[in-house]
Amino acid sequence: MTREELKQSARQLLEGNILSFWMREMQDHERGGFYGRMDGYGHIHTQADKGAILNARILWTFSAAYRVLGDKRYLEVATRARDYFLQHFIDPEYGGVYWSVDFKGNPKDTKKQTYAIGFAIYGLSEYARATGDQTAFDEAIRLFDCIERHAYDPVYNGYIEATTRDWQPIADMRLSLKDQNYPKSQNTHLHIIEPYTNLLRCAVCRDSIAAAVTPSVSVLPSRIENLITLFTTRIMNPHTHHLDLFFDNDWTCRSEGQVSCGHDIECSWLLNEAAIVLDNPVLLDRIEPVVMRLSEIVNSVDTVWWEQAEAVVGFLNIYQQFGDEEAYRKAVAHYQYILDHLVDWENGEWYWSVNADGTPNRDDDKAGFWKCPYHNGRMCLEIIERNF
Repeated sequence: MTREELKQSARQLLEGNILSFWMREMQDHERGGFYGRMDGYGHIHTQADKGAILNARILWTFSAAYRVLGDKRYLEVATRARDYFLQHFIDPEYGGVYWSVDFKGNPKDTKKQTYAIGFAIYGLSEYARATGDQTAFDEAIRLFDCIERHAYDPVYNGYIEATTRDWQPIADMRLSLKDQNYPKSQNTHLHIIEPYTNLLRCAVCRDSIAAAVTPSVSVLPSRIENLITLFTTRIMNPHTHHLDLFFDNDWTCRSEGQVSCGHDIECSWLLNEAAIVLDNPVLLDRIEPVVMRLSEIVNSVDTVWWEQAEAVVGFLNIYQQFGDEEAYRKAVAHYQYILDHLVDWENGEWYWSVNADGTPNRDDDKAGFWKCPYHNGRMCLEIIERNF
């Protein structure tokens, strides 16, 4: 597949399969926002809870699609997502973001998960980047301040997983039932560096970093650099070069031997992106060998939709930054696997994964709390935007 063919295919996939599905199937015209769930058999669960992750990722995806493609239909959906998020997910009393609301939009699980606040920053900053909207930008800054005031660990460095609604310690800090209950994780730190990078990009573009609503935003570049250092000195295992997954407060690893190749390859390009946005040549020189090592150890990823999508972007990034032709071939191979096995060409969107016998996994959601248009939509947008 040539570079131009890949770009054309990605745009068709994004608009004809992903964005069209979410506009057609998932908008909740009765109660606002978007439905909380569609199962793997295509049934909408109209009374499913609505998660912060899903809604923040919808906001990011349609904001980015409008910014890149300029189609006002995507702006309409992005604005719908922004309005619903600001009205229903932002805690007006304590700040931060509710983990979930019920199908009517009332607060349901009010814990403050740092990961979710990060995605809220990601979505709101992208909307501000695409439109110049001051309200979204100001709220993104306030959420950044929430993370720095309530989640940052001044003793051991890094960020804790979760608190109660009013920012007190919470017993169960897990991001999901699949995770282990430790105060720090690779996953949360990865998805803090991602929105912080986008917020900095947005602030610089607006020439407003010094005049932002919270003075502490001036430390944003140093916080991103600190996160990069944490990945290279605490999270990346010096022996295996994989990312360790869970940690105590003092960074004692609690997941020895556990590996997530999907996060390894995703981290490789997100760290690279952060260093590029910081525009720090010394830091970029220091991080490039780490980026290469993280990609070199990824021999295979699971058949899960998000891992395949991140593999495409990760290997394309290696090709673009270092001219590695084998990385381009790997990216195309993963992209072709997606087209052949994960895309639901009849009904839209992608299946969660592929079963061992090669059939689509319909037991997991087509759309839901974790199944969003973010990994696959972003993959397409990265292919379209990148100059390779």
